[in-house]
Amino acid sequence: MIREEFLRLAADGYNRIPLACETLADFDTPLSIYLKLADQPNSYLLESVQGGEKWGRYSIIGLPCRTVLRVHDHHVSITVDGVETESHDVEDPLAFVETFKARYNVPTIAGLPRFNGGLVGYFGYDCVRYVEKRLGKCPNPDPLGVPDILLMVSDAVVVFDNLAGKMHAIVLADPAQADAYEQGQAQLQQLLEKLRQPITPRRGLDFSKQQAAEPVFRSSFTQDDYEKAVDTIKEYILAGDCMQVVPSQRMSIDFKAAPIDLYRALRCFNPTPYMYFFNFGDFHVVGSSPEVLVRVEDNLITVRPIAGTRPRGATEEADVALEEDLLSDDKEIAEHLMLIDLGRNDTGRVSEIGSVKLTEKMVIERYSNVMHIVSNVTGQLKAGLTAMDALRAILPAGTLSGAPKIRAMEIIDELEPVKRGVYGGAVGYFAWNGNMDTAIAIRTAVIKNGELHVQAGGGIVADSVPALEWEETINKRRAMFRAVALAEQTPD
Repeated sequence: MIREEFLRLAADGYNRIPLACETLADFDTPLSIYLKLADQPNSYLLESVQGGEKWGRYSIIGLPCRTVLRVHDHHVSITVDGVETESHDVEDPLAFVETFKARYNVPTIAGLPRFNGGLVGYFGYDCVRYVEKRLGKCPNPDPLGVPDILLMVSDAVVVFDNLAGKMHAIVLADPAQADAYEQGQAQLQQLLEKLRQPITPRRGLDFSKQQAAEPVFRSSFTQDDYEKAVDTIKEYILAGDCMQVVPSQRMSIDFKAAPIDLYRALRCFNPTPYMYFFNFGDFHVVGSSPEVLVRVEDNLITVRPIAGTRPRGATEEADVALEEDLLSDDKEIAEHLMLIDLGRNDTGRVSEIGSVKLTEKMVIERYSNVMHIVSNVTGQLKAGLTAMDALRAILPAGTLSGAPKIRAMEIIDELEPVKRGVYGGAVGYFAWNGNMDTAIAIRTAVIKNGELHVQAGGGIVADSVPALEWEETINKRRAMFRAVALAEQTPD
């Protein structure tokens, strides 16, 4: 962008203007770019693998963010360079987030990647309490103590094109600052110079040891107590209170490895459509989620229910047999159909009448350790509504709560021993252009104070078998356990 165009956009009222440069980066990877440019607190890396086996075209590297918004219950804190600049107690934190985002008026620039910055981070499971007042405050202890919402103002990003081996470096310039255009261009040149520097070598991860014994985790449930919780849910179902509930267990372990090494292992063991590494300073969130929570792109809403699970087979023939078994399992099919209906209903609350469509129904997707039944629901966002309205309508996913959703969440409050926190919430971004892309926070580790915490659950219906439900939670966390074992390796 030339200086005259920058000044014209400033005169049009835009208070943040993207400046960008494109360069060949075929000797780099998204991970190496992250380590060169962004490996500091309040940074992130987002990657994607489609269908469990094909890398998505674009990866996003978020450079360290100066401004961070945190919400604990109804208290909002905004910090700039680590210093609190605003503090508010608000009735509706989600409305505050939307108002906060509106402070940034950013033009759409032709030729730039669709994502060139925004609010990036997570909304925890308990954000539903801002919408559904009947649930009240979470009654369970919160040993992790992480924010209910944490969003970084991502105003300097690198978008890596995995197909072309190119990258776009993008910084937002504030035209109210003196010499904003020149400073922005200088920042871009500094990024390019850092990119040319050699990366500090990291230790290798020895995949010949990847079958080492899984770490022994401390669980929030004993197996006996979890199975009793399943039986309690079945009693509620038989009494007509609900049709399905999705309980979970949290597993914790001492963890001394570098969090980025966990991400390195996880992206190899369990590549998924949503892979993320967040360095929030005092804690990290590292995950490989297979499931979109809600995406809004050009006002098209997408949700993608996943329900129905089998472990992967040792051979292609075994995989096919397991797929056939899964698709002939009446319990799994009933659960999945219930969640399709819930996804349609949630999407319909914020969609134009008649626009909700089931575009895929009960297809099998394979991942490293498990396979799932997956469907796809879309709808056209109602005129006058925003991506935040879609998030309000859909968080948390039915696959992480149950049906009917509010009663299922009340039962979860009753039976689970700790507050869920990040687990079951939304991880992703609200882009400056109004688009949103969020994953369900599953297959996700929270690393804080030398401990790693991962949570897994499963949908309970009337004919669920408690011992098998326990085993399903074990299968779902297996890729994370393997990645932990690899990241924790000690050199020979």
